[in-house]
Amino acid sequence: MENKPSGSSPASFVDQSVVPGDVVLDLSNMTNQTLKLGGGLRQDCDSIVVVKAGKLRFTKPNKYWVESSHKRYEPHAGDSVLGIVVDSKADNFFVDIKGPALAFLPVLAFEGGTRRNIPKFEAGTLLYVRVVKANPGMNPELSCTDASGKAAEFGQLKDGYMFESSTGLSRILLSSPTCPVLEALGKKLSFEIAVGLNGRVWVNATTPSTIIVVANAIMNSESLSGVQQRIMVEKLLQNLKLST
Repeated sequence: MENKPSGSSPASFVDQSVVPGDVVLDLSNMTNQTLKLGGGLRQDCDSIVVVKAGKLRFTKPNKYWVESSHKRYEPHAGDSVLGIVVDSKADNFFVDIKGPALAFLPVLAFEGGTRRNIPKFEAGTLLYVRVVKANPGMNPELSCTDASGKAAEFGQLKDGYMFESSTGLSRILLSSPTCPVLEALGKKLSFEIAVGLNGRVWVNATTPSTIIVVANAIMNSESLSGVQQRIMVEKLLQNLKLST
């Protein structure tokens, strides 16, 4: 494997293709900095080493991860995901998050959660949740609150349409600045969207035709350039006008 010598600027490796064994960050040159590592990276002494092929990504203030377009999702603490309730017990809901094992959502893991106000979710209920713990060999733990205990955007997603994508597309949709397909759609249409890092996307709008256009545009966008995404959205919007 190629060891990419890390200089004082880790930004030089961001958005570059990396493979297992690549050393992308040298911590000895980064004193007084706290890093948050996502999927595809691990710490080995003073080095951050790649453990899966993909592209090195970075989001402010301090998170690095390797982005790979996979259908299978590997849970990591802090990820926001779309989960489907498959079963419930006295203390937990069991939730499918497209990972190697079912995750569990404690019945008290909601803002102000007490035994007196436990939510009732039937099998098939769609939830927007946060991964709290994801240790190897254990079922991931979920929460419907942010790190401060507030509900924020988490909870049940009602109505709308949920579809699946690659995990790479999910990260693109969540990137900053706004990706071209969502920017183009947002200028012309009003809709709600929730994107899970596990390769699930939920869309809702006042009309079914708007939901269909938004979902189709997103699903078609992954292999297109920014310019091509905008052209594709314009064509879909023209077809929408013709059909109304």
